[in-house]
Amino acid sequence: MVINTDNLVSITEANQNFSRVARLVDENGAAVILKNNTPRYVLIEFSQLESEQQASDEDVLAISRRLMAKNKEAYEVLAK
Repeated sequence: MVINTDNLVSITEANQNFSRVARLVDENGAAVILKNNTPRYVLIEFSQLESEQQASDEDVLAISRRLMAKNKEAYEVLAK
């Protein structure tokens, strides 16, 4: 994930002015909340979360191929 330094917000500021953090998310797609000057939390739009959770067809196919190659003998026995 690429972090834009304009989207960094301290946890204190996020706690005191959440509406500003929400505006950052609306404008830039994400906000990174820092705790002890270390990135700790990411706030994103709910619709973006749903799309991030879905694996692409290519990812699923690559994983399937890898598992089939790794367990080839077991699949051959099951196919009998």
